Amino acid sequence: MNLLQIVALVAGVTALAAGIGLSILLLGLQRVFASAPTLWQQNDEPITDTSLTVVIPAFNEANNIEGCLTHVLMSDKPCSQWEVFVVDDQSSDNTVKIAEQTIGIVAGADQPSAAVLQAGPRPKGERWVGKNWGCSQAMEQIRSEWVLFIDADVTLAPDAIRRALQQSINEKADLFSLAPRLTCGCLAEWMVQPIMASLLGLGFPILEANDPASTVAFAAGPFMLFRRDSYNTIGGHRALAGEVVEDLALARRIKEGGFRLRYVLGIDAVNLQMYANLEALWEGWSKNWFLGLDRSISKSLGAGGVVLLMFTLPWLLLPTSLTMAFLSNQDQILWLCDAGLAFIAILMQLGVRLWTRTRFSVPLRHWWLMGIGGVIIGLIAPTSVWKSLTGRGWTWKGRSLAEAHEL
Repeated sequence: MNLLQIVALVAGVTALAAGIGLSILLLGLQRVFASAPTLWQQNDEPITDTSLTVVIPAFNEANNIEGCLTHVLMSDKPCSQWEVFVVDDQSSDNTVKIAEQTIGIVAGADQPSAAVLQAGPRPKGERWVGKNWGCSQAMEQIRSEWVLFIDADVTLAPDAIRRALQQSINEKADLFSLAPRLTCGCLAEWMVQPIMASLLGLGFPILEANDPASTVAFAAGPFMLFRRDSYNTIGGHRALAGEVVEDLALARRIKEGGFRLRYVLGIDAVNLQMYANLEALWEGWSKNWFLGLDRSISKSLGAGGVVLLMFTLPWLLLPTSLTMAFLSNQDQILWLCDAGLAFIAILMQLGVRLWTRTRFSVPLRHWWLMGIGGVIIGLIAPTSVWKSLTGRGWTWKGRSLAEAHEL
């Protein structure tokens, strides 16, 4: 066996492994989501006699706050008393101005009372990251029985809050979190987010998170509805001031405190568009990748390698194998088999995207760029490890997270 034949065999095994990996991904997604709990459809129950405050923490969200706030203010009335707070965390753009204008235009007799709060400067000598400071400051002014935290890059269906509150009360939840539908805007999102959504859907244990007997805890930061007394008992965001991935930490505290956690699919009720461009996407995922994989170097690098194998290598192997089959005089069959296996793996990628279109209404747009998306994720993995461990360039929206790393 000569060197080219060995290379051809390695290429074939690689393409086969990619196809098997994608098959496992697709079957796993079908298995998980077939039994995953979902947000109930709205029923004819009367408006709940309780109180709710919606908190939208915002830092430089001028591009998002109008859409998010408008959808919240135009929501169906979820309960007898409710209000909305936008908490500005010292934004340097027009977030506050746009939020106040939106409240002035949208607010009316049928809408909740709404206001923009100023979080103020963060205390010197204390380590606060992300939205923890803004959320903790808002809670000092809240007396409602329920508190809903949503991110500014979220848009809600009109009945989303009412359905979530009703289900939370009926299921006696202390934390009720909805998994959103990821939507794409820029080209970078179309290349990366469908892959990330698939990995998140397969990797995060939604069934175990809902099992009171399991220690596994998970929640989605874009939509977290708390019973206020339970939130205060676990210490809330103030107890997690330096925690970068605060949603997971809050979910763990809820379970560890003996409270009830419910994490369900809210794909028809909550839309999340995370990033405006490649720069923001790179910053966001390089912040979260390593932390989301248990701060494990091997898991982080391994997962990045698997993504490259499944989504990028088939696109490289297909033209390479066809070229070698054309040029080769003796090993054409071997190279054509490699090309066939690579083509099957690419079809499996299309199958994953077809599944996400059917299940999550994500269009097939730019699906053929998943190979480039795999490269981006493959590079994000080691970058996230390096940033998180060294603190160098570890930022979110330009704010350094290095102090939290030192905590």
